[in-house]
Amino acid sequence: MTGKLTYFVSDVHLGLDVNDPAAREARFVSFLESLPQETAALYMLGDVWDFWYEYRDVVPKGYVRVFAALQSLMDRGVEVYFFAGNHDVWTYSYFESMGMKKLVQPSLVEIDGVRFCLGHGDSLGPAPFGSKLVHAVFHNRVLQFLFSFLHPWVAFRIATGWSRSSRLSHDTEYVFRGADEPLYKFAENYAASCHVDHFIFGHYHQEVHMDMPSGAVLHVLDDWMDGVSYFCFDGKDLISSSEDRI
Repeated sequence: MTGKLTYFVSDVHLGLDVNDPAAREARFVSFLESLPQETAALYMLGDVWDFWYEYRDVVPKGYVRVFAALQSLMDRGVEVYFFAGNHDVWTYSYFESMGMKKLVQPSLVEIDGVRFCLGHGDSLGPAPFGSKLVHAVFHNRVLQFLFSFLHPWVAFRIATGWSRSSRLSHDTEYVFRGADEPLYKFAENYAASCHVDHFIFGHYHQEVHMDMPSGAVLHVLDDWMDGVSYFCFDGKDLISSSEDRI
């Protein structure tokens, strides 16, 4: 053990008007403020914001306490990394101007000699055509530029309304399909050509841990809709927010 701690979170969905968004934000702020002095890094693996779009001179309102807590961590010397998820794709420079560091999935990171492959998890592997199409549309620079011509009042109501309707339309929780899941197939192929100890992703809104033939372990973070979910690496063990060593 090095005495240094690394945290991983995903799918907080700040701003999503489902359940209690104010309580969800308060839980996340409390988590950030409670990270111990031994914390070396925080990795945010996407969809921390339910919708984020930066105009050239304008960013979404709110989240002051979240940004204050993140800035406080960075002032302490904690490295804060973030991935764009499928909900907060449109991050252009604001987070970096604060001192955060943007990573693109899949990113291979070595921490205390242990190799992690990280990302949000969307559209990795042989995903359905519809998912691939949505991913391509959201990441298309021309379409992003055209979207910027919408007045923020219109743009944010379209996006947040769509997200809320999509969330409420899912009557049952998605069940991770194990080895049949595109994410597992991606990890399996990736591990065949590159040594990885742990894969960590979000996106699926449930906690998953699967041993792989390569010796790697595939982990998926749960969301923050009704609780708190994180992984912590202490230089030796990966620990879940349930305090289980995984």
